[in-house]
Amino acid sequence: MGDHYEAVFSCFLRDDTPDSVLAALRWHLGLESQEPEGLDPEDHPYQLLVPNHNSRLPGGDMVFLRRTAQESTPSGARYEWELFARCYWVDDCLLQLDALLSLIAPHAARAGYAGHIRDEYGTGMQLFTFHDGTYDPVDLRHT
Repeated sequence: MGDHYEAVFSCFLRDDTPDSVLAALRWHLGLESQEPEGLDPEDHPYQLLVPNHNSRLPGGDMVFLRRTAQESTPSGARYEWELFARCYWVDDCLLQLDALLSLIAPHAARAGYAGHIRDEYGTGMQLFTFHDGTYDPVDLRHT
């Protein structure tokens, strides 16, 4: 039996995030059952963010992807996509972490914290941070 982790993705995506990226995220989150066209099956072999109803994490798994108004302006509201996923992962999921972060990072609306991963019983976290359309490498040796 492998190691288990809490994986959290918590970030805002720009309102102009391409439909193909949103479709891929909906599929990963289990909001769509059909794998979207154009998603590389080697990088995305299975849905990584589907909530596990038998999760061993306190409070369970949760996922959200929704478009919300972030502020009102004289010309109308400014919108962003909220992405939140808290999932119970087995160690095999870690192999697809870079592909998932590469999918999301170019569309991040804000620099900084984007989530974390931690051993299910650990207190140390490996943070995901976005900036300039990319992310900092995640050192999984210390999770």
